[in-house]
Amino acid sequence: MIDILLSAFFLSIVLLGIHSYFGLEIIRRGIIFTDLAIGQMSALGAALSILFFDGLFIYPLSLMFALLTGFAIAMASKRTVSHEAFIGLLYAFGISGVFILLSKSAHGTEMFDKLMASDILFTPWPEIIETAVIYTLLGLILIFVYPRMKGFWKDTLFFVSFAATVTSSVRLAGVLIVFALLVAPAFVAIRINKGKLLLSAWLIGTGVNIISILVSSNLDLPTGYTLVFFHALLALTVSIIFPVRRPSAE
Repeated sequence: MIDILLSAFFLSIVLLGIHSYFGLEIIRRGIIFTDLAIGQMSALGAALSILFFDGLFIYPLSLMFALLTGFAIAMASKRTVSHEAFIGLLYAFGISGVFILLSKSAHGTEMFDKLMASDILFTPWPEIIETAVIYTLLGLILIFVYPRMKGFWKDTLFFVSFAATVTSSVRLAGVLIVFALLVAPAFVAIRINKGKLLLSAWLIGTGVNIISILVSSNLDLPTGYTLVFFHALLALTVSIIFPVRRPSAE
């Protein structure tokens, strides 16, 4: 049991590490639902793979859909007035497409639940380690390459790297878990506004992850949805208790 809990905790930390960075950035940009849209379009690629290829090519198809969505959002940021409306429509398109495709699959309901929030207790260690390596490489790009770029290409790099990250995350954890880890710790860190925002988001997210995994294990609850529940609960509570403040500079 300890090994299972340890793997789930390590996966949640791997996801939290890079998603906290993206979360702070998308909150700053005011495009909160970008993650949901890209994640849902990635899930649409996975649904295509499940229905037509029996699960083969699931990663490349998911990545292709996520990258196209990231590029479309980058383009729309320069061409549309209602950017958030565009992102919301992408999400609606993606989730309706997943429903339509999986309605034709014998295990459609089960697969839909997995794409939304999977049981991270049983994620194999090799997949967790592979994801950690991918995120480390993406993190290095964001640290050393992203700040040197400007304009459209800077936005494109951001959304494309974001799309690649979300694709790996959705495959392992599901759309809702990815959204919770992306938005909630960053939102709470900004609202509390103490110290370095990224470090605060990591510490807050880690604490919630530990509590969620222990509660789900002791009460025999679905781990993924428990993570989403506690992250959302903390963010909503902090939103009510703490006054609105401007985030300090990193």
